[in-house]
Amino acid sequence: MAFTEQGLAMLSSVLRSPRAIQVNIAIMRTFVKLRETLALHKELAVKLAELERRIMGHDVDIKSVFEALEELRPLAKEPPKGIGFRPEP
Repeated sequence: MAFTEQGLAMLSSVLRSPRAIQVNIAIMRTFVKLRETLALHKELAVKLAELERRIMGHDVDIKSVFEALEELRPLAKEPPKGIGFRPEP
């Protein structure tokens, strides 16, 4: 069985025992916390969507930077000889 927040408020006008009042207060606090949590998740979802939108083109930009760096690097004609002794084949 479940109550909406408004249904709980109506029920509290009928039930007047000390225990019913305490339970009512606890449930109302739960509704408030639930609303805060839902609002927080909504804000996080909006922020995440904004972040995704902002970084959408970054992969292409990074790739073009690496391509430009590759063009600037001098071409090596022969790999450098290693240091150390190597027996003849």
